[in-house]
Amino acid sequence: MDDIGMQLRLLQQSFDAFDEAVATRLGLNRTDLRCLDVVLGSGPLPAGGISTAVKLSPAATTTAIDRLERAGYVTRTRDDDNRRRVLVTATEAARTVEREIFRPVGRAGAQALSRYDEDQLAVILDFLQTARGVQQAQTTRLTTTTAPLG
Repeated sequence: MDDIGMQLRLLQQSFDAFDEAVATRLGLNRTDLRCLDVVLGSGPLPAGGISTAVKLSPAATTTAIDRLERAGYVTRTRDDDNRRRVLVTATEAARTVEREIFRPVGRAGAQALSRYDEDQLAVILDFLQTARGVQQAQTTRLTTTTAPLG
């Protein structure tokens, strides 16, 4: 169990290092990168959807969208179904980032996982889902507890 815990810690650190490298390469901060990732993954969506996904206040989300728009990674457009609502859409520059930075990671991961058979992949998937559930529960615990530490 200790070895698994250590490997998870190192994996988290490698994710953080990758995200930092991407943010630096794109001239963004990590929060803006998280917002861009949501837009790339979810397609056009209202600012409120981004706020919910990255757990930012509406004002902080607007500021992040402003920066992403200035950097050329998103645009704001009126929703055809609800003219009062504005949708945030990834630009072609953002899609280029997706193709050149994020998709190679996915391909490398798929290649690395190709050595496992279907049963092993099922165990890996179960582990990842379980680990995510643990993290979400612990995040909830921390965000709903008001008692000071120590």
